[in-house]
This record gives sequence, structure tokens and C-alpha cells, in this order.
Amino acid sequence: MKNVLLIGVGLIGGSIALTIKNEHEAVIAGYDVQAANCETAVKLGVIDRVSYDLQRDAANADLIIIATPVEATLNIMDQLSSIKPAIKALVMDVGSTKNTIMKKAETLAENGIVFIGGHPMAGSHKTGVESARPHLLENAFYILTPSSITSAAKIEEAKDWLKGTHAKFIVAEPDEHDFLTGIVSHFPHLIASSLVRLAQKHASDNPLVQQLAAGGFRDITRIASSSPKMWSDIVSQNKEHLLSLLNEWKEEMDQVISFVENGDQNQLFDYFNGAKLFRDGLPIRSKGAIQPFSDLYVDILDTAGALSKVTTLLAESQISIINITILEVREGLNGVLRLSFQNDTDRDNAQQLLHQENYLTHITE
Repeated sequence: MKNVLLIGVGLIGGSIALTIKNEHEAVIAGYDVQAANCETAVKLGVIDRVSYDLQRDAANADLIIIATPVEATLNIMDQLSSIKPAIKALVMDVGSTKNTIMKKAETLAENGIVFIGGHPMAGSHKTGVESARPHLLENAFYILTPSSITSAAKIEEAKDWLKGTHAKFIVAEPDEHDFLTGIVSHFPHLIASSLVRLAQKHASDNPLVQQLAAGGFRDITRIASSSPKMWSDIVSQNKEHLLSLLNEWKEEMDQVISFVENGDQNQLFDYFNGAKLFRDGLPIRSKGAIQPFSDLYVDILDTAGALSKVTTLLAESQISIINITILEVREGLNGVLRLSFQNDTDRDNAQQLLHQENYLTHITE
């Protein structure tokens, strides 16, 4: 039996723990500053026991997974580096930025500790270990950032530990990782938040702004509802790439301003068409840096019992809905009812079931 220490018992750490339990003969101990998370994880079978002594369990571990926010990860790495004699475990993290973490990993390497950075690019609309699922990372990109001295054998060992995720592994340099995720994940979160702040500014003068933003605007800015603490950490850790992208964005907006000022429809058409062609060419079913939403739009009549009929149909088929929204503003959206599901499989099964009952449904791509 192998010993695994999971530090940070939440959605991502818990999901990885479940995949390890499915593929390996291992005892998984969980350590978390919130002890209740570990106790819940034991009850759910995500981990086998609670770790009350981080240093002792780290010294006896074959694998250590740090599944905490980046700032906390850096502190934990310092603690692991100070353990004597040096720990023998392979150490990995799941942080969203890698440059700072991999620089800190140099300290671990000086003590003979092998550290491989990792970033599973998946998540869920829910948080907490209660939402952990062994299939959460299936077909998602999982970026590994080993140091320059990490052997190929250790990289393969890391992949073997994580093979139960059924993720798509990519090996990248830390800076390349931060640049790529900056473009497709971190920067869009900044822009979504800025769009919301702009609407907020005008909503105080005109209450209709808030009402009308309940439709498509709410959809395109949903990522702005992510954890403020997590994203302030991410932006501060990846500020160099993000500052460069923000300056590029300013130049892009200056160009758009000139297009609007000129009123040249050919320029505007080319601008919108270029964006449309690139966006339409993006993979539809692949999991990217931003977790897609598994939403289904349903047309229903405004009659007594119409909503309960839909939810009852899905409940009888054991299809779980994680959120229901009745849309008042439906510009660009086909359907009065938006149902959100844990994953695409539940959404597709729901669509098939509702089609059999002659409901008109739509999935946005």
C-alpha cells in the first residue's frame, strides 16, 4: 500500500483523490486548515483518514498533492522544505499559476525533493469536497511543469499517479503556462469583471440596467462570480503577462473606438466577422481553460404546473439540476427556462428526455 497525503481537501483535491483510489492501492490522508473538510471527506469516502500532523504524514508519504490556493501553496512548500530528513515523496500542486511556484520549487530541489507543478484545467459550478467527482477532469487538459532537472521517469511517475483522471497531459515550461492561461483564462476574468463594474456604475442612475442585464449580459459575465480571493491571488502572481495583455487590449479598444467614430460599416463588418470566424473555429466539446457551462434552454408556456412538470420529468430519470433560471431578457437566447447541470452528459440526457415529451430545447455553443 502506498501513502498519499492530500493537502487542501476541496473540489479539485478531492476529485484527484477519488481517481487515485480507483487506480492505485493507496491510503489517502487529508490535511486541511478547515478540519471539517477532512471529516466530511472521510464520511464521503474521498479520503481514508484525517491528518493531524502534517510533518509526520509528509515524511511517510509516497505522493503529496498540494491542492490549495497559490499563496497557501507557497507557504506549504516552505514547510515541506524544512522537514528533516528530507521527504522522499513526489510532490505536486494544482495551482493556476506556475512561475512563482516553480521558483519556490528550487528550494525543495536543493533538499533532494522532487516537485512537479501541475494545473488541471477543469472545475465545476459547485465548490467543496462534497462536489468532488472522479470524472471531473476527464478529457480536460492537465498541464505539468517539471523543473529542468526533473527526470523523464519522474514525469511518467506523475502521469501514472494521475492516470485515473483520464485527462490530456501537456508538459510545458512554467512561463509558457502562465502566458497561455493568462490569455485564455486570467485575462477574460479581468474583462468580465470590468464589464460588470461598468454596468454597476450605470445601474445606480438607471435601475433598468440591472433588470435588462439579467439575460445575455449575465451569461457572458458569469465568470465574474468566481472567488474574489482566488482571482486576486492569480492576478498578482501572473501580473507581468496580464499587464502586457491589458496594454494590448487598450490598443485593441483604441482601434475599435476609431471604427465606431468613422462609422465605416466595412471596417465594423470585418472586425466582427474576424472574431466570429475564429470563435466558430474553436473546439466545441473540448474542455478549455474556462470551465464551460452545461446549460440547456427550454421553451415552456407560462401556465400553472409547467415548471414542475419539467423538473419532475428529470427527477424521475435521476437527472440532477444544479440551477434553474427563468429568463425575462432573452435576446440572443432560445428559451424561457435555463437549466444548469453538473456536466454535459446530464444536460444531453435531459435534452433527449425533454425532446421525447415534445419540448423545444436549445444548447448554446
